[in-house]
Amino acid sequence: MFGVSDIPKFFLAFFLVLPVISFLHEAGHVFFAWLMGGKNIKVTVGSGDVIFRLGMLEVRQYYFWYGQCTFDNLRHNHRLANVLIFAGGSLFNAVSAVAVVYLIESGRLESGMLTYQFTYFSLYYIFFALLPMPYPDGNHSDGKIILDWVRNKGQAAEKIYRVQWNEKNAQWQVLDHNHDLVEGFADETQALEKAHEVARRNRPSRLLSSEGGQEKEVANYPRVPL
Repeated sequence: MFGVSDIPKFFLAFFLVLPVISFLHEAGHVFFAWLMGGKNIKVTVGSGDVIFRLGMLEVRQYYFWYGQCTFDNLRHNHRLANVLIFAGGSLFNAVSAVAVVYLIESGRLESGMLTYQFTYFSLYYIFFALLPMPYPDGNHSDGKIILDWVRNKGQAAEKIYRVQWNEKNAQWQVLDHNHDLVEGFADETQALEKAHEVARRNRPSRLLSSEGGQEKEVANYPRVPL
């Protein structure tokens, strides 16, 4: 039964153990995103105002709540690559929990409240990360995204945006995934900037440039692992 004496343990878990587990989870996503050639990798720990930034790491005021990893332009943007990226967080949590158990069993680490909370909440984190479900804000759990890729639905979910030259109107046009006009520009650079902005805002997406009937991928913006 939860008593007054358990309150310090609660704060210890909430303000120290969970943030460490969250960081390890995001590190797993980062590792595989980097391995697959991802660019502009950024890790956000917490929510609220930014406390500090260090390289790709951004720590926010409420560091004990929420975390995400963003990246663009995977060099290897295929099914296995995406499965590994979205499974990476849980994999790192599992490996770290097993490592702690091993160190305790081998007598190299003393068992205590911290180690108990670490292994317990690591399993808690893994369970809810891999439970395939959509979130109210439109995001999906890692498990849901993995399942979509395994079922070959991941690629189908991507929105395709295009930048192409329109001879009739003599302008560069940004087209959405329904081939509807988003905006037209006289300058190709401005059109690409707008297309990047729209595609980045509507992940998962790919941006294609088309001229003379030839299309090439300019950028890809995968889903954001949480």
